[in-house]
Amino acid sequence: MSNLETAPEELVCNDHRACAGIELLAPRNVPLGGPRAMDVRRTLPQKQRSLIGAWCFLDHYGPDPVGESGGMRVPRHPHTGLQTVSWLFTGEIEHRDSAGHHAMVRPGEVNLMTAGRGISHSEFSTPDTRVLHGAQLWIALPDRARHTAPTFVHHRPEPMGTEDWTVRVFLGSLSVSADRGAEHYSASPVHTHTELVGAEILMEPGTRIKVALKAHHEHGILLDSGSLKVEVDDVPVDHLAFLPVGFQTVTLSAGNKPVRALLIGGEPLHEQILMWWNFVGRTHEEVVKYRQQWQAEIGAEPGDGSAKRFGEFPDGEPDPLPAPVLPTVRLRPRD
Repeated sequence: MSNLETAPEELVCNDHRACAGIELLAPRNVPLGGPRAMDVRRTLPQKQRSLIGAWCFLDHYGPDPVGESGGMRVPRHPHTGLQTVSWLFTGEIEHRDSAGHHAMVRPGEVNLMTAGRGISHSEFSTPDTRVLHGAQLWIALPDRARHTAPTFVHHRPEPMGTEDWTVRVFLGSLSVSADRGAEHYSASPVHTHTELVGAEILMEPGTRIKVALKAHHEHGILLDSGSLKVEVDDVPVDHLAFLPVGFQTVTLSAGNKPVRALLIGGEPLHEQILMWWNFVGRTHEEVVKYRQQWQAEIGAEPGDGSAKRFGEFPDGEPDPLPAPVLPTVRLRPRD
């Protein structure tokens, strides 16, 4: 997914800062362009916390009536230095990218696109989709991997659990058990460049489960729907509960409504990254260069004739998204 803000702020993501307990991160609404556009609820990045492990972006959207909003219509746009993770609850999205991959995003299936040194892609909800509901996440690539060739992986994880709860692990691995129940374990074969975990959790009312966590990871739990306690803290719908390094387990308790949540986590990145629009880089100069190359490749601004970073795209596709105007000040770290 593209960040369609017309004046995106730069965000510098620093090393992990330890936190004593669970922290609640509230979402902010971001329209994906136009008066009838689909709104998304963004919980990463934000000023108080911009990374959870290497997860650097989380947009949560829907249930969106496509007939009223027009659904997801994001034409070709660029990415650098990151991986995108698409996870749907309902609906269907068509993905196409400049590395030659064409795939459908469907509920319960993960699509992971590695931008590496540069890629461009488009995302459109399909004509048969009536309601669109899901999440789009980005993972910052570590310095050693951020200039790799672009790739794409599709995977459908097998659910684990009981009649009272179900977990689908789409990245990394998890062990989960219920009160007086057997422990269940699942691992994803999808490769990531840092230690990560990503999973969808479904719980019936009154269910309580214990999730084993890696103590050197930090984690986030996004509540999509229902009533949920993380340990003893109530989590409002659409909010992200942050668990710092040090948690070996976390207890999740469903209230009187069925729960759907996403769990993400990973080892702290311990690198400073600069995010602006759809680019993840390290310096102001890098981001300026990425923007210049993209604008030249789509014919929006003159270029120097250098090789195309963001690849070729099939003919007959909608016009690509031009990059927003850079701020008049240098992109730099914030305190």
